[in-house]
Amino acid sequence: MDTPRVQSGPSPQHLLATVLGEYFDSSDARPPAAALAAVLGEFGISPGSARAALARLVRRGLVATEGRGRAATYHVRPDVIAHHQAVMHAFLSFGASPRPWDGQWLVVSYSLPESGQPQRHAVRKTLGARGFARLYDSVWISPSFDAGAVREELRALLAAVPGARWSVMRARFDEDPDSLGPAAAYDLDGLAASYRAFVEEYAGLRDDVRADRVGPARALVARLSVMDAWRTFADTDPDLPEHLLPASWPRAEARETFLEVHTALGPYAQERLVELMTPYWPEASVWVTHFVAAVDPLSPPRGGRR
Repeated sequence: MDTPRVQSGPSPQHLLATVLGEYFDSSDARPPAAALAAVLGEFGISPGSARAALARLVRRGLVATEGRGRAATYHVRPDVIAHHQAVMHAFLSFGASPRPWDGQWLVVSYSLPESGQPQRHAVRKTLGARGFARLYDSVWISPSFDAGAVREELRALLAAVPGARWSVMRARFDEDPDSLGPAAAYDLDGLAASYRAFVEEYAGLRDDVRADRVGPARALVARLSVMDAWRTFADTDPDLPEHLLPASWPRAEARETFLEVHTALGPYAQERLVELMTPYWPEASVWVTHFVAAVDPLSPPRGGRR
């Protein structure tokens, strides 16, 4: 079976940031550029593009550098490592249990003048990224409890716009047999189709994992591919309360597929990283690690250097 490749999607920056976040847990690790370029070469990235991606991560403050020229080494800042691990915990635990819900929706309503079209677009983008769905033209809803964060974002976007008005409130909708209800604002059919497509796409890889047919040379790319695909769901699934979801909701099967592949391939992917980096960085085996989901979704991911 051909493992799904990631080169057509994620950028070299994204690939490098993912590898550094998923397989390193210490800012004391100091790989040289050549070692990191060798890793990206596994994904079809040229050495020049790899070095350009590394330079961009340095400019963005995600990676720090020491030394100059060929003697330069790179490391991830401690605060960036902490952020990576928090994000990792969020997407590894996503879908493990139903969302707790008190029956109230977080509702955002706003009104903007005709001149506020750029801000209107920015508000819609922000709300969509936070898992809100548009119920009516300027009314958006989410089952989230976090009113404070969205309130601050709206204030930052709209406070300077003359005539702009907005409200953030909690509301409970009456059951109305003539209405599709607030859950109808979400494209649940499309999301269910995406989950089923995920299961189908990685079914062959799951079979190969169960038959122990995936070695280190294939594991690194395969594991990042399935991880990136699952992380998309953690970012886009509104995680509606269970009773609002259609029957036979396919997320559990998709999560089982992800966790089985991600967990099984972890040691092989780590081994492959060490193989790629050691010729340029003899200490690679000391620093390279991997993480997997904890049995208890409330606990941080298992793994890291012992």
